[in-house]
Amino acid sequence: MTIVSTERPPVAAIAALGLTQIIGYGTLYYSFSILAPDMARSFDWSTEWIFGALSAALLIGGLAAPLMGRWIDRFGAGRVMTSGSAIAAAALVACAFAPGKIAFVAALIAVETASNLVQYGAAFALLVQIRPRVAQRSITYLTLIAGFASTIFWPITTALHAHLSWQNVYLIFAALNLAVCLPIHAWLSRGVSETRKREAGEAAKHVEPGLQPSMRRPAFVLMVTGFALESFVNAALLVHMVPVMSALGLGAMAVVVGTLFGPSQVLSRLINMVFGESLSQVMLAIICAILLPTALVILIATAPSVPGALVFAVVFGLGSGLNSIVYGTMPLALFGSDGYGQRQGQIMSVRLVVSSMAPFALAFLMGNLGVSWSLSIAALLSTVAVAAFFAIMRLTRPVAGPETVPNPREA
Repeated sequence: MTIVSTERPPVAAIAALGLTQIIGYGTLYYSFSILAPDMARSFDWSTEWIFGALSAALLIGGLAAPLMGRWIDRFGAGRVMTSGSAIAAAALVACAFAPGKIAFVAALIAVETASNLVQYGAAFALLVQIRPRVAQRSITYLTLIAGFASTIFWPITTALHAHLSWQNVYLIFAALNLAVCLPIHAWLSRGVSETRKREAGEAAKHVEPGLQPSMRRPAFVLMVTGFALESFVNAALLVHMVPVMSALGLGAMAVVVGTLFGPSQVLSRLINMVFGESLSQVMLAIICAILLPTALVILIATAPSVPGALVFAVVFGLGSGLNSIVYGTMPLALFGSDGYGQRQGQIMSVRLVVSSMAPFALAFLMGNLGVSWSLSIAALLSTVAVAAFFAIMRLTRPVAGPETVPNPREA
């Protein structure tokens, strides 16, 4: 299932996209948790209501993702990302100057909608449109660079916020999207257009689907189900890391988990980049899915052991790091490059909708069943994701038939 090509990945495009992904995730996503308390004070809201507004914005952004995926296929990912950078900058400015709660929520919805236009889903599609045959490697390299977004922007946001209001921080971030990301996306868009013109008279370069037509619909349903369950558990755990650790008697370890989680993500991507080319994308998805329930079982079984919590942090980070790669490369391997943007939009929609509901769902479970039972349910859900990917592996096996019988003359 791994796509092999003698073409070289577009290094300049990957590096440029890596920078815009760091800025995109840093300014539009990771900065929010640091600025949220100040935002709440500005609008006389509780912090819970501010995060509730973020969940609503993520939900609406998720519902809009399929339409944006179709735009990517129709107009090109580069053009969509260029427009997205302008929309993101305008949305951040609108948040900063919002006169009241309703205007702020509307602007926040615009921020999360713009995120769909400039973050991984669109960036992966752009790499597929530039050089589809090496897109799997390109996506791996891109996630390795973009994995430093939180490591870079959490301290940047904290440092800026120590001297500036959240409104002024958002204005600076708007300028970054407008002055850095927009020109890069416009440059990449021109490159894709020139490539398409150059190849217009040649045979189209694309990646063929790895599945027979009759297997594609069930495989897509299984794939989206697996991704959705992983997104649910990941989102729930990341938001509730501190209360979970505290309830298990590991309150102070939440900080250590945070410091180990990011480097573990990058480490898993680096390992995959060096050693993962021999693995099929389905097998990579299975490994990624297995790491999540394994991490939860380790945490439940060892709490309140500090070494157990550290192992949990590393295993959880490894699985999360691989997940970012798999959700970009597995659809390409199974379904080919034609219509890739639309499929990414559909996948992103389900992931965002599920992720927006996950923090509330886990809080409800912990309040009614306790932390250990809630984590056990999360482990069970992530095990179902493992089963879904194993089912896809069965669909990818060639069906035995007359054409598969070896010819003794070819021995």
